[in-house]
Amino acid sequence: MEIQRNIMDYDTVSLDDDNSAVVIIDQTKLPGNIELISLKTAQEIWDAIYLLQVRGAPAIGVAAAYGIYILAKGIDTQDYDTFYAEFKKQKEYLDSSRPTAVNLSWALNRMEQVIIRNSDKTVPELKQLLKKESIKIQEEDIRVCRTIGEYGLSLVKPGDGILTHCNAGKLAASKYGTATAPIYLGQEKGYGFRVFADETRPLLQGARLTAFELYASGVDVTLICDNMSATVMKNGWVNAVFVGCDRVAANGDTANKIGTSVVAAVAKQYQVPVYICAPTSTIDLSTPNGDAIKIEQRKPEEVTEMWYQERMAPEGVKVFNPAFDVTDHSLIAGIVTEYGIARAPYSESLKEIFAKKEAIEAEGV
Repeated sequence: MEIQRNIMDYDTVSLDDDNSAVVIIDQTKLPGNIELISLKTAQEIWDAIYLLQVRGAPAIGVAAAYGIYILAKGIDTQDYDTFYAEFKKQKEYLDSSRPTAVNLSWALNRMEQVIIRNSDKTVPELKQLLKKESIKIQEEDIRVCRTIGEYGLSLVKPGDGILTHCNAGKLAASKYGTATAPIYLGQEKGYGFRVFADETRPLLQGARLTAFELYASGVDVTLICDNMSATVMKNGWVNAVFVGCDRVAANGDTANKIGTSVVAAVAKQYQVPVYICAPTSTIDLSTPNGDAIKIEQRKPEEVTEMWYQERMAPEGVKVFNPAFDVTDHSLIAGIVTEYGIARAPYSESLKEIFAKKEAIEAEGV
């Protein structure tokens, strides 16, 4: 159904338990149409993640949690082993939709642990526990993003210019976003940030999504082409770069939307600090460095045809279309998490972040 209201009035992802559906904003239709779609089958959920109808690491995690709950809810058996086997099959299928974003597997594994830890429960009880866990994942996402925003806000001052790449905003999460969380909190406090949003070729998430949601929120946002970032930095208009991420390796290397590493290299040239806004669910200490991160390759049509009335490249030309690149840890000034800001050397500080997380969780805070 088509809705014509402010984009900020709607949840990026929500659970419609009565109709056994995950409801998302179809982000492929933005900014022209705000359209909500209901996902009920494994194929629909898989397609929505793969086709970027729902995207952004936190939002993918929430959608996966709700999705696997909806699929588990429909498993017709009272036998634990049969239920678990079918759950695992569906989980592995959903997990295959986006290989780079660690939040996808993180959320699905967390949901699986509910079943493993409660093998003594009945199937109806397990389904209720899965529902509770999926809701908890979304509630945590909101708290985590706000806390990241608070830490990020400490790195800038009123009136600063901020550049961001891709979309790590509300549309990529449940609320606030990650990279945009400091911007939204600053907006609440009257900081008057000037934001530059890269268009983010080839899928234009910065143009279609970041510029859209920031403008709708009253933020002073200027859209620029990706190849203009050096100019605005050289002009002294940018004081900090905030970007999200899809996976952080143990050494601080970070996979994010293609073009992020270019922004980081340019920022180093002009002595502008680059901050990665990363929930701990996006940090993968089992991945040693960026070379070990699998980079998703996408269809060539996204580059040659997707946004044009007529094909904008010669027929038969080869196209290289990686969805992400890896920003070397040496280009990153800090990794902003919900448990504090990690600084180089990241191989040590990221472990300290997780130690802090474990201590707080052990205290039940």
